[in-house]
Amino acid sequence: MDNFTLVRPEHLNHHGYLFGGVMLKWVDENAWMAASREFPGCTLVTVAMDASRFKHRVENGSILRFHIEQSAKGNSSVTYAVDVFADEPGASLEKEVFSTRVTFVHLDDNGRPHPLPAG
Repeated sequence: MDNFTLVRPEHLNHHGYLFGGVMLKWVDENAWMAASREFPGCTLVTVAMDASRFKHRVENGSILRFHIEQSAKGNSSVTYAVDVFADEPGASLEKEVFSTRVTFVHLDDNGRPHPLPAG
């Protein structure tokens, strides 16, 4: 699944580049959307974000592409690889700027891990 967002001035840090916390928020949201579409009706919560790598700073006006793919599935958890690419203003090619893996667990109504549906 691919999602896109535009980096705007309100997303920047004091150096004038994308604030890392905003990137982490977007990564979590986009991975959750992929998981929710794959497992509709399930209560999925983030339990881990592994080896987050900020590879390049991101400029204002960049169009970010979030590429999300399932990389592992357990009984009650599912993990997605998330790679983020930036198409900076005036650039002819996008570049990879961030990568991580996000794991979600499916919870029942009592907040306990519950098996994911077969899929």
